Amino acid sequence: MAAARLCSLRRHLLWPLIPQRGYRGNSPADSGKDVLEIPLPPWQERPDEPLDTKRARLLYESRKRGMLENCILLSLFAKENLARMSEEQLNRYDRLINEPSNDWDIYYWATEAKPIPAEFDTDVMAMLREFAKNRNREQRLRQPDLEYLFEPPR
Repeated sequence: MAAARLCSLRRHLLWPLIPQRGYRGNSPADSGKDVLEIPLPPWQERPDEPLDTKRARLLYESRKRGMLENCILLSLFAKENLARMSEEQLNRYDRLINEPSNDWDIYYWATEAKPIPAEFDTDVMAMLREFAKNRNREQRLRQPDLEYLFEPPR
């Protein structure tokens, strides 16, 4: 019993000192008792990463998001745009998809449901927002197959 009290006291004293990047809903009636906050490691730019490796990593990270909406949106966006992005644009895309701790934020920004914070309001976000509008009315129900990776560049 004393150990549990000590652990609880330590958590309450140290918790405000630890920078938090986990997401927690903002419902006013939420007691928060059922929420387990998992701190995420801070995003770090990889300046020495070769471009081919960066494109491959970003393609993978665009496909494996944890929520279907972003898996579809970002994987199709990556298929259409990663190959022709400059190194600076790839770095901005890397930051966009990896720094926010909540994938719903990315989705809402891309679909213009929420305003974009200034640090993510870049040319890459403009490209993603335009892509999300789907002006050609393409059927986007699943991620693209990876066979396109073996086709010659256009």
